[in-house]
Amino acid sequence: METTDLLKKVRRIEIKTRGISQHIFAGDYHSSFKGKGMAFSEVREYQYGDDIRNIDWNVTARFNHPYVKVFEEERELTVMLLIDVSGSRNFGSGNLLKKNLITEISAVLAFSAIQNNDKIGVILFSDKIEMFIPPKKGRQHILRIIRELIEFKPQNTGTNIAEGLRYFTNIIKKRSVAFLISDFIDQDYEDAIKIASRKHDLIALKIKDEREAEIPDVGLVYMKDSETGKKMWLDTSSKKTREIYRGIYEQRQKTLDEVLRKYGIDTAELDTKSDYIKPLKSLFKKRA
Repeated sequence: METTDLLKKVRRIEIKTRGISQHIFAGDYHSSFKGKGMAFSEVREYQYGDDIRNIDWNVTARFNHPYVKVFEEERELTVMLLIDVSGSRNFGSGNLLKKNLITEISAVLAFSAIQNNDKIGVILFSDKIEMFIPPKKGRQHILRIIRELIEFKPQNTGTNIAEGLRYFTNIIKKRSVAFLISDFIDQDYEDAIKIASRKHDLIALKIKDEREAEIPDVGLVYMKDSETGKKMWLDTSSKKTREIYRGIYEQRQKTLDEVLRKYGIDTAELDTKSDYIKPLKSLFKKRA
C-alpha cells in the first residue's frame, strides 16, 4: 500500500472510531474498568451531605470550621489488545472482512483508553508471537497501532491462542485489562485462559461471520483453508455435508462458551454483517 493511501485510510479510521469512543463509549468505558483505588486530591470546606468520616480534624481545628478530605479515583490502567492475525481474519461475507472489523474495534478501544488516561499496548499473534507494542499513551501511539493493523503481514497463518496468552502473562507483570480479540478457530487454550484470567481482567471479543456457521446450497465449490492452505472440493448441495459443517461450528462455539463461563470471562460477539456498537455498549453496561 502506498504511504499516501495508508495515511488516508488511517485518518478515516481515526475520525470514525475517535468520534464513536468520545460520544458513545467514554462514560461506559470509564465505569466499566475501575482504577487502582482512591487517592487524596484536596481539602475543602464541609458541605451538607458530605461523609463525616472524611473530615480532616487537623485542618478543622486550625480554622475552627469543618473541612473534609476529597479523594478521586486513580486511573492509569494498562489496557492490552491481544489480536489474532491468523489467516482466517482475511475472510468476510458481510460489510467488512474480519480484519477490518478488528481494526475498527481496536481503534475504538484504544481511543477510549487514552481518553481515560490509560495506557494501551498490543500483542499480535498467529501460531506464534508476531509483534509486541508496549503500552503507552498518546494519539501518535494509537495511530501507529492503527497503521500496523492495516498493513501488517504476519509471517504465519495458523492460530495458537494459548501461545498469545502465555506471552502476555509473562511480559505484562502488573494486573491489566486485556481484550482477547479472535474468531477462536483453535483448540487447547483452556489452561492459558485460566492462568491469564487469574492475573488479569480478561475479556473475550468473538469475531464472527455467518458463513462460518452455515454454508449455502451453491453446488460443488472448490475451497481453501486460509490457515492450513488445505484445498478440497465441497458439495454444498448435500444436506449431510451442510449439517456436518454446521455441527463442527456449533461444537467449537459450545466448547469456547463453556471455557469462558467456567472462568467468569466477560464476552461480546461481533459480526461482520452487524454494527459493533450495540454489543460493545452492552458489554460495558454489564460490567458497570
